Amino acid sequence: MSKSAKSYVPRLMVQYQKEIVPKLIKRFGYRNIHQVPKLTKVCLNIGVGEATQDAKFLEGAMEDLTVISGQKPVITKAKKSISNFKLREGNPIGCRVTLRKMHMYEFVDRLFNVAIPRVRDFRGLPDKGFDGRGNFTIGIKEQIVFPEIEYDKVVKIRGLNITFVTTARNDEEAYALLTEFGMPFRNREKYLNA
Repeated sequence: MSKSAKSYVPRLMVQYQKEIVPKLIKRFGYRNIHQVPKLTKVCLNIGVGEATQDAKFLEGAMEDLTVISGQKPVITKAKKSISNFKLREGNPIGCRVTLRKMHMYEFVDRLFNVAIPRVRDFRGLPDKGFDGRGNFTIGIKEQIVFPEIEYDKVVKIRGLNITFVTTARNDEEAYALLTEFGMPFRNREKYLNA
């Protein structure tokens, strides 16, 4: 590895340390820098129900997720059998990837500034995806919003779920953290003017 590759730090990581942490300390009155919420990991998940009939669908999903995330996905398997869906326990039904540290910051930067603005008729993300513990999940309907995906090679348009796991204690702190990172929420102006 070259010296410049080792010293590379993602733009959002620097922004978090220099800009976001002081803003959150001022807004919530934290006494210690370790109380400031941070993004710990980003989980990407694609469910492929058609994989029970044809394994090629799962291969296509894995290729797409590899290109989007830059890491090799793990195959997820069914936990229980459901006869109506012709599903047996242990059958592969999807794939997932967990991004941490530098890969996570790079992905978040690309997602907020390149991929989400490419969504057709985009008016902002709804803030209903919080779970009460400071984590946020969004669903993207088409994987082709990511510029890395070559449209000609896409076998099937499929969606994916993206979960942002934070150390925030509640949804308000997580909302503030993600807004400062640049997540395009629908009512973001209300937060920024408060």
